[in-house]
Amino acid sequence: MKVRVGPHTLKFAMFRRKIRKYLPTVDHFERLPWARPFKRFLGHPNIWALNRKSIAGGVAAGLFCGLIPGPFQIFGSLLWVLVAKVNMPVAFAVTLYTNPVTIVPLYLIAVAYGDLLLGGLGESNLPPIPEWNWSAWGDSTHAMVDWMLSMGPSLAVGLPALMVTLSILGYFSVRLAWNIGVRIAVVRRRRRNLSATR
Repeated sequence: MKVRVGPHTLKFAMFRRKIRKYLPTVDHFERLPWARPFKRFLGHPNIWALNRKSIAGGVAAGLFCGLIPGPFQIFGSLLWVLVAKVNMPVAFAVTLYTNPVTIVPLYLIAVAYGDLLLGGLGESNLPPIPEWNWSAWGDSTHAMVDWMLSMGPSLAVGLPALMVTLSILGYFSVRLAWNIGVRIAVVRRRRRNLSATR
């Protein structure tokens, strides 16, 4: 039986090849000084794989670890990657959804989520958001940490709950989108095969 390869299959293969060209390799990470302790773990094929499970896991890791306060996001996603064997470049890239522009709205959502989980209706009195001064980075960071700590139990409950919720939603969204893409590809292939046999 002859297997026909459709144009969209070739496009997907070319897309994967193009992405692989820009993704860092195992050799690249083995040369980094901070990655040396993890050298034996970086060779696992799933860490670099472009498949449904590995990418969905990388998205989940990035969404979860992106909300970790401070500069520990990449380190947290690295630990997740090494334990769960999911795509490391995807996990690192997805953590970038949190930045100085998005972190305040995300933390406000976390506070509202925490209020909801604690039985409130988002009634907590939020302190005013501190002004960010780019010339005084350290003072601004200290003011932001004080602001986050002043939100108390709502943030303490809401932030981990939001981290878990986002990672679960991200994981299943990628799996669903991948499955829909595969089903569409199968239907198109069947239609082409039917039209070719007529």
